[in-house]
Parts: sequence; structure tokens; C-alpha cells
Amino acid sequence: MKPDHIILSPADDVAIALADLAAGTRLGEGPVLTAAVPRGHKIALHPIAEGTVVRRYGQIIGQATRAIGPGEHVHVHNLGMAEHVTEMAFGQDIRALPAPGAPRHFQGYRRADGRVGTRNYLGVLTSVNCSGSVARFIAEEAEKTEWFKALGNVDGIVPIAHASGCGMAGDNEGYQTLFRTLTGYARNPNFAGILLVGLGCEVMQIPALVGKERLRADGQFHYMTIQEQGGTRRTVARGVEALRELAVVADTCRREPVPVSELVIGMQCGGSDGYSGITANPALGVASDLLVALGGTSILSETSEIYGAEHLLTRRAVSAEVGQKLLDRIAWWEDYTARNKGEMNNNPSPGNKRGGLTTILEKSLGAVAKGGSAPLAGVYLFAEPIDRKGFVFMDSPGYDPCSVTGQIASGANLIVFTTGRGSVSGYKPVPCIKVATNSEMYARMQDDMDINTGDVLEGVTLEQKGQEMLETFIRVASGEQTRSESLGFGGAEFVPWQIGAVM
Repeated sequence: MKPDHIILSPADDVAIALADLAAGTRLGEGPVLTAAVPRGHKIALHPIAEGTVVRRYGQIIGQATRAIGPGEHVHVHNLGMAEHVTEMAFGQDIRALPAPGAPRHFQGYRRADGRVGTRNYLGVLTSVNCSGSVARFIAEEAEKTEWFKALGNVDGIVPIAHASGCGMAGDNEGYQTLFRTLTGYARNPNFAGILLVGLGCEVMQIPALVGKERLRADGQFHYMTIQEQGGTRRTVARGVEALRELAVVADTCRREPVPVSELVIGMQCGGSDGYSGITANPALGVASDLLVALGGTSILSETSEIYGAEHLLTRRAVSAEVGQKLLDRIAWWEDYTARNKGEMNNNPSPGNKRGGLTTILEKSLGAVAKGGSAPLAGVYLFAEPIDRKGFVFMDSPGYDPCSVTGQIASGANLIVFTTGRGSVSGYKPVPCIKVATNSEMYARMQDDMDINTGDVLEGVTLEQKGQEMLETFIRVASGEQTRSESLGFGGAEFVPWQIGAVM
């Protein structure tokens, strides 16, 4: 029989329901439920006094806001935030990864700067919101042409519009963040060429983005402003011609065998539930370790969703400097949320709570599991270029489209997204692999999900599931379409992190 609950650590105060359980259900030799408990939610294993900390994963997830009896449902009505661990112990838990075995390869596009793409797109990038519609007009007109229809090796044209670029300070944190994001997208190896379109009078000036050096090592780059071209129609006509020139070279690109060490995986979780930290996230952690052992790179992000679990990362930091960088970003976030009248526990979302997650401490402990056990090799700002191999962290909000935007700007050529509630999205030019935490949601949303990890609760090991994920990474990186790609996602998910006043 399928078990009806799971206890994740001998130190835990709660069990997790693996099915909707009725009042009166006995948990094995443990307590009897005093009320119905939905699947994914927590059940007290013994009496918990008011003010006492509560543990899951063997870690503190909150404290009881009132006395809780054995068999009671533990959630927002009786569990709140608690002080979390402050002993960071830089590098204390570093351990070697298993030997990688035979080298692995995928079929990728080798670029002039040495990086490797998993797709071969052309992009129409915008410096400001004011040029967003024109960028879309250019892409739409180009895709109607005979020369575009004759292309045999270009995946498509991606217009990249956003809501910023003007009405902002010209040299502050927000400006620098957007600057890194735009230049990072222009250089992402999944683009074979970029057309940059501005209005002309915006704060984010085209000459600043282009800079003194070529924005792309391959020279596959054109730029223009609508004001200089003489308006919308002339800009569209010139833009279509510029894309035709870029397409001639892009269509000559061919996939070739490259080492798996050239994969740069952005790891995300969204629409999480009580199973996320049991199935999909730790399985992705295994896959991350396998990739890192092969010389590849995995990126953990969503700083607001590691809050309370940062000590698990600093203990794996390769140096005190790397560990301190992470703590500096946590401190920045505490100030950022405070000055904007927010709080770090303004998360989990309503959907997360319906799925069984109660506090940010609990959510973070499950989210960090995506990072496996590899040493933390580096900590980066949002959209900062990733310049080292291994497991790294990139600072970002927990808002998934924004976080993924930063990872792609940092160099990710593949995104892996775990979800328990059923998030749907895609991130052109980078393919996104969707991973379901539970079999019920996977069955309900098969058109959107690529991998089911619900079978971990039925006897499949995390190691087996992690290996399955790695094989999926290799197939998708070699050209196999993901569900989100087949559905056409990716046109609305470019969301730069907008920091600072809009003026």
C-alpha cells in the first residue's frame, strides 16, 4: 500500500500527509488526526507547547503560536516565524562530489566567445519600453518574408520588450542592473545574432549599451533608434533588412558534439507545495551535483526564498569571501524589504500555503535542496556574468520570470523549473524543463510538464530521478523540444528587475 505520511528526519516534530487524510486517521503507531488534513500539509507528532520551535527536515521552520496537540494540523493558524540559525560556519560542510564517470556530450552551437548555445535564435532587443512595439513589428514582419521561411537552421526571432529604460536615474543600482540584463541577453549563446532597437532620447542610451568594444564577439550585432531612422515604418523596414543580414550567418550555424561541461543550468521553483522539498527539489539537487561533477554549472537564485536556509549554503562556500558575499546579499534584502514596507516572510504565496507551506523558513529549506551538495563556488549579482564552473548563486527576487531573466542574462543556456501547484511559462531564447512535484498535478497538466517526480513517493530513488533529469538536460540541450516550447511560451516572460524610483 502507498504510505499515507512521511517523516523526513528523526528530529522532526511533524509528519507530512501524502494523501488527503480524514479526521480519526492514525499515523501508523503515531497519533490520531484530530481533524482532516490535506495532502502536503503537516501533522503534529507529539504535543508542542506555545512558543516552542517546530522542526521539519531536522531544521527550524517556525514556532508554535499556541499549544498544539498530537495529531493536529500544523499550519498558519498555529505556526509562525521563529529566529533562524545565525551560525554560518563558512566552508564547514564542503565535501567532494562522486567521480563523474565517462565524459558526456550534447549537440550544441559553439559561439565565437567559446560559449555554447542550446538553441539558435535571432533577437530584437530593446533599450526602452518605448521601442517595444516596434521590436515586435520588426519580428512579425521578418517572419512573413520568403527569406525567413527559407531558413533551415534558425529557431525563430525573439522580440524582447520590457517596461523600463527611461524615467530612471542614469547611474544607480537600478540602471546598472538593467544595463547588465540587456548586455547579458545580447551575449547569451542561444542567440546567433541581435538587433538592438531604441527610441533615441531614453536614459538607457544605445551608445552606452554598445560600448567601446563589440557587444558580441562574432560581430552578429546591429543597432538603430526609431528617431534616427525617421519613425516606425522606416525603422521596421530597416530592422527587417538588418535581421536578414544576421540570418544569413545564423543559418550557417550547425550543432556539434560539445562536453556537458558547457551546460549552464538556471534552477527555479515556483508554485511550490509541501512536496517540493521532498521530491522535485532534492531530485534536481542530485542532477545539479551530477552536472557539476561533469564540469558543468548550475545556478541557484531567488534570494528571498533561501532566507532562513542561508546557513546551509555558507557552510558549503569554497571561501569565507564567497560565504560573506551571500550574507551581504541577505543583509541587502532585509534593508530592501524594510524600506519598501515589506517583510521577508511575505512569502509563501497563497498558492504555496494551500499546498502546505507555512513560513518562508519552511519554503526556503525546500528550495535550497535544488542546490544539491556541491561546494558553493561563487555568488553573483543579478545578471552578472557567471565566470566560473560549478554550483553558484545569483541574487534575484523570488518572482520567477524576473529571476529567470537574470539567470539567462548571466549566461544560462537551459532552465529547469520545479512546481507543485502547476506553474506555466517559458523563457525564449532558453528552453525550460518543467518538473512536477506530485503525480496528481502531473496527470492533470501533462501538456505543460516534462518530468514527474511524484514517483519518488512510490519507491523511485532520488538518485534515479536525478539521473533521469540529467539525461533530459542532455536531450533538450541537443534540440529536443520542451512542453513550454511546443506550446509557444517565451514571448511575455522577459522581466528585468526594476529597482529604484520611476520618475
